[in-house]
Amino acid sequence: MKIAVSYLKNKNGNEKTIEKLGHTSCDYIHIDLTDGLFAGEKNYQIDTILQLFKNVQKPLDIHLMVKNPKKEIEAFAILNPAFITVHLEIEDLENNIKKIKGLGISCGIAVDKDTSIEKIYPYLKEIDLVLIMSVKAGFGGQSFQPKSLEKVKALMKERKEKNLSFKIAMDGGINDKTIKDIPKDIDLVVSGSFVCLEEDYEQQIEKLKKAGN
Repeated sequence: MKIAVSYLKNKNGNEKTIEKLGHTSCDYIHIDLTDGLFAGEKNYQIDTILQLFKNVQKPLDIHLMVKNPKKEIEAFAILNPAFITVHLEIEDLENNIKKIKGLGISCGIAVDKDTSIEKIYPYLKEIDLVLIMSVKAGFGGQSFQPKSLEKVKALMKERKEKNLSFKIAMDGGINDKTIKDIPKDIDLVVSGSFVCLEEDYEQQIEKLKKAGN
């Protein structure tokens, strides 16, 4: 189980938080971006994100909670992220998958809390990662919704039965207690507030690793 950390909700400011995460044992820095249309309030400018991450060595996991992400996909490709994830619920999903893959980047699809997991099945052969939201997309600090675990189990069954190779990730309300309920063979979890609202990031990450494995 890999650990990605989202800096969406922090107490040290984005620049300092990202710098600190770069010195931890987290596997990815998770970049949560909301456009104010698909989810939340707009929380980024493209140039600012490019500046923040231009020298970051940690693998990047970019989560676009964006209604029409074409411009963001093209712009952030320069950061050479491990994943760019867009939402199942957006328009023109097929072309956005092709855009990400065409840039040589692994493509993730996020499934929001209230969306049926079966809706993603037609895309599973095309993509590299499914991000299951265990909270409503776009807001940090929410409580984990246990019902989302049913989606994880259904997706794991589908992956096994169809002999597919996509990774499964979970995002939202994940801490050293809720992680214990997540299947051990999930590939990736995203934690934010649990890490970035504390002073010792590494200690929090180690708690996640210990509880999740």
